[in-house]
Amino acid sequence: MSEVITPYTNSKATKKEQVAAMFDNIAGNYDFLNHFLSMGIDIRWRKKAIRLLKPYHPKYILDVATGTGDLAIAALSLHPDKVVGVDISEKMIEIGREKIKKKKLTDKIQLLPGDSEKLIFIDDSFDAVTVAFGVRNFENLNKGLKDIYRVLKPGGVVVILEFSMPKKSPFKQLYNLYFRYILPVIGKMISKDYAAYTYLPDSVMAFPQGEAFTNILQSIGFNTTKHISLTFGVATIYIGEKTSSVK
Repeated sequence: MSEVITPYTNSKATKKEQVAAMFDNIAGNYDFLNHFLSMGIDIRWRKKAIRLLKPYHPKYILDVATGTGDLAIAALSLHPDKVVGVDISEKMIEIGREKIKKKKLTDKIQLLPGDSEKLIFIDDSFDAVTVAFGVRNFENLNKGLKDIYRVLKPGGVVVILEFSMPKKSPFKQLYNLYFRYILPVIGKMISKDYAAYTYLPDSVMAFPQGEAFTNILQSIGFNTTKHISLTFGVATIYIGEKTSSVK
C-alpha cells in the first residue's frame, strides 16, 4: 500500500476532496503546463498507451480521471463506438467538454463528473479502461483498481500511464533536481498553486512503481500484467487483462 500523500498538508479535508480542489484550481493552465513541463513528450506517451490497445479492438472505452480529455480524444484513433471519461474535478470536465465541442467530437466522447473509486457503471460494461496520471491520486488505490476491474468486460484490458522515477545515473540525479526543485517553481509561477506542483513529485516518489504496481494489479485479479518504461523511466505504462467476470 502506498503512503498517503495529499496536496495541501495543512488541510483537514480528505485526499479526494483536496485532489478535486487542486485540479479545480489549476484547470485553466493544466494542458499548457502538461505539455510545457514535459516538453511535449506527454503527447507521445498517450499515443503509445493507446497503440497498446489496438490488438484488443475495443468498442467501448472508459477513461478514468480523464481531466480535460486528452487521452479520451487520443483513443478515437482506435475507432471505438464510444469513449466515456469521468473525473472528480468539475472544472477540468468543463474545459474538456469545450475542447471536445470545438473538435466536433461530442457524438463520440462523453465526459461525466464522477468518483474514480465509485464508478457509476454496471459490471462488465467496457472493453477497455484507460487512466493517464490518475491512479496516483486515488484516495484508496486498491478500491479504485477494484472498481476498474468490476466495470471491465471479461477479456477486457486496462492501460495505465503514470509518472515514475528514473533509476539510472546520471539521468536519475538530473531529473530529480528538475522534478523536485525546478518544476514546482515553474508550476507555481503559471498556475499560482505551489502545492499542486510540490504534490506532484512527492506523490510520484511515494507511489509503487514497476513490478510493485503490477503485483498490486495481480492481487486485484488482473492477468497478463506487464509494465513498459518510457523516456529513461520518467513514465511507465501498466497493462492488465481481465479474464473472468466479477463474482
